[in-house]
Amino acid sequence: MKLVDRSAFDVARDVNARRLSAREVTDAALAQADAVDGQVGAYLRVEYDLARAAAARVDARIASGERLALAGVPLAVKDNMCVIGTRTTCASRILEHWTAPYTATAVQRMLDAGCIPIGKANLDEFAMGSSCENSALGVTRNPYDLSRVPGGSSGGSAAAVAAREAAIGMGSDTGGSIREPGAFCNLVGFKPTYGRVSRYGLIAFASSLDQIGPLTRTVRDAAMAYDVMSGHDPMDSTSLPRAVEPASRALPTDLRGLRVGIVREFDLQALAPAMRTIYERAYAELESLGAALVDVSLPTVDYGVATYYLIAPAECSANLARFDGVRYGLRVDAADVGTMYEQTRAQGFGPEVKRRVLIGTYALSSGYYDAYYVRAQKARTLAAKDFAVAFGACDIIASPATSCPPFTLGAKSDPYSMYLMDYYTIPMSLAGVPALSVPCGWVREAQADLPLGLQLAAPHFAEPLLLGAAHAYEQATGYSARVSPAAAGSATGIEEPA
Repeated sequence: MKLVDRSAFDVARDVNARRLSAREVTDAALAQADAVDGQVGAYLRVEYDLARAAAARVDARIASGERLALAGVPLAVKDNMCVIGTRTTCASRILEHWTAPYTATAVQRMLDAGCIPIGKANLDEFAMGSSCENSALGVTRNPYDLSRVPGGSSGGSAAAVAAREAAIGMGSDTGGSIREPGAFCNLVGFKPTYGRVSRYGLIAFASSLDQIGPLTRTVRDAAMAYDVMSGHDPMDSTSLPRAVEPASRALPTDLRGLRVGIVREFDLQALAPAMRTIYERAYAELESLGAALVDVSLPTVDYGVATYYLIAPAECSANLARFDGVRYGLRVDAADVGTMYEQTRAQGFGPEVKRRVLIGTYALSSGYYDAYYVRAQKARTLAAKDFAVAFGACDIIASPATSCPPFTLGAKSDPYSMYLMDYYTIPMSLAGVPALSVPCGWVREAQADLPLGLQLAAPHFAEPLLLGAAHAYEQATGYSARVSPAAAGSATGIEEPA
């Protein structure tokens, strides 16, 4: 087995036991990135010096007798999270040359636990997109089919993990931006409860929705990452001062006694026949593991997309006002300050960012605030109430993670069809509940096997229950074990030591 094929759990165990060194694992990950990233495009930058320096520190700490939860684990960091001394671009021209003066809390916690930062991963510009096609700085392809998208906005982090260029990817999820690329790249994509993971150092898109979480090849790895990155942070006013129950200690292998809600409004008949078959089988697999399937209703889910695409752009309009050419980032000089603002933002922002800023500014403008933004917030409240009622009848909720398999680059060029990609994931984001995508099978399309994800959601703060259910399903089905062609076809030839 090549070092790059090992899980985060296995790497940390063996580095702590000094059967492996962090430097060996790091060299293997860097070699894998050199071999495959020219095709995949997961990283905007591979941070060779940073990675090797981090590996040396980890090896020194292990030699001194420390035990680190994620010792030597290669990490891909989405490029909307600050890492001191590195460029943090949000895949945007407006921040293309900006260097972060500090490190995001969640990233720092991963580094303190022994992770090795291999590189900064590509994304949809300012995390606005569902396919990773909106990046102004590079193209990222799906490691399972290089003609297709990896999902977004955390597509670079997902592609890096699927292509074996990292064992854990850090992503951010606003309306599905961890879960969708997780589903598209045959990974576990996990969004914790809103406020469970600090947003300090995450460049904001929509502050009441953004949440950092991991993308991994196994549920155990996701639980390990969550245990490290979660917890209160006084630097983030939305961080919850509530103790975190560890999620990685006791992961079950069956679902006996668990009530799984099947959402009435998420009618599988709306899906293509091949996808419908996969999800019907997934529900049956949950039942075969001992779960009781129960019918639940989320009456407002059909308003989710419209609600989200008022609230998120409104918050984006406010958050992105800081990029004005004065304080940091791109500055396009002009004859007067007003023209400088206009030209800086016109040249610095891409089409999707401009679209959302315009939508949000309109929704917040005088005469429209009550009609649009306030009504959207009322709809959000109703969505949260729907989940509270549903979780009175079930322990977790199961649904599709996406409405289609990974699609070819450029296939969804109109905004409306792209926004509908978030149909299944947005309701959980609006309610702030934890949710994840776990591999659930494959559909055959154009001579390629394309991965799908099963979305599971749980009540607020029930991350151990959620991850436990996902682990039982993963272990019983084995869908996550398939290696992507991009990773399997690499020629690094780096084997683990005998």
